[in-house]
This record gives sequence, C-alpha cells and structure tokens, in this order.
Amino acid sequence: MQWMRQPAAFEQQGNRLTLTVEPRTDFWRKTQDDGIRDNGHFYYQRVNGDFVAEVKVSGRYQALYDQAGLMARLDEITWLKCGIEFVDGVQHASVVVTRDYSDWSVVPLPQNPDSIFLRLKREGGTMEVFYSLDGAAYTMIRTAYLTSAASLQVGLMAAAPQGDGFTVTFENFALRPA
Repeated sequence: MQWMRQPAAFEQQGNRLTLTVEPRTDFWRKTQDDGIRDNGHFYYQRVNGDFVAEVKVSGRYQALYDQAGLMARLDEITWLKCGIEFVDGVQHASVVVTRDYSDWSVVPLPQNPDSIFLRLKREGGTMEVFYSLDGAAYTMIRTAYLTSAASLQVGLMAAAPQGDGFTVTFENFALRPA
C-alpha cells in the first residue's frame, strides 16, 4: 500500500493502522462553494476489476466534518468516500460520490458508536456501500455509478476539514475480488 498525503504521525502494527489526522484536510469538489479540496490522507493499493473492501473504523471525532473510512478513486475528479462524518455532535454514516462535482448523503447513527464496520463493493461501474455497528449485520446506504475504468485506487481515507485534527484507528482492512 502507498500514501497519498501521508500524515505526520501514524503507526501500523499488524492489521491495525492508527493515525493522527492533520487539520484543514478534506476531499470535496465544487458543490456549495466551487472550492476544490483534495488534500486528505489516503492509504491505498491499486485494484483491477470488481472487489469488496472492508474495514473497522474507530475515531475520536471532535470537530464539524471530521471523517474517516474507505475510498475508491480513479483520479482527482472521480472518486467515492464512505465512513463516519461528524456533524453537529453526531456521527453519521456518510457517502460522497464525486464525478467532477461532489454529492453527499448521510444517515445519523445511534449514540455515537465506538466503531463502525464498512463494506464497499464494486461490480462494473456500480459501487455499493454498507455499514454495520456490530460487524455482522450490514445495512446498505448507497448504490451509485462511479466509473467503468478497469483499475481504481482503493483504501483508507481520513480528513479534518475544520478542526484541529483527531486520532483514528483502522482495523482488519481486507480487499478481495467480488
């Protein structure tokens, strides 16, 4: 795996990666303010064809829009991120699909869980996003077209658009053919 914007502080032990998300980092394009932000942390590998990616994410979210989860990326204008996004003191299961312009969908989660489990599935150009609070029962929160490109970058992403940063831990990241 390799970094796109490696954080200054991170530690990897076995199937566990803990990092300190740097402030004023984000992935977002044009919607609402015409701004383009493409400086979040992304730890990825290149994947050909269909896949399923899974991970457990535990964060100490503090500020508006603190976020962590999975990302699938073709380039700076075509990508999807999903995971937790912290909005008004509440953790939300969140998905952003970007095809030049970013969109955003959120589902508030009960009682700000300690962890969330994510599953991202690609079949052709279609992406399906699932979340779970226990790692067993998954709920689909989004199906979207992303791209039919043969190869994507897939991995872990985190950003702190407005806050001073936070700590997040990713566990048991797995990537397999669909």
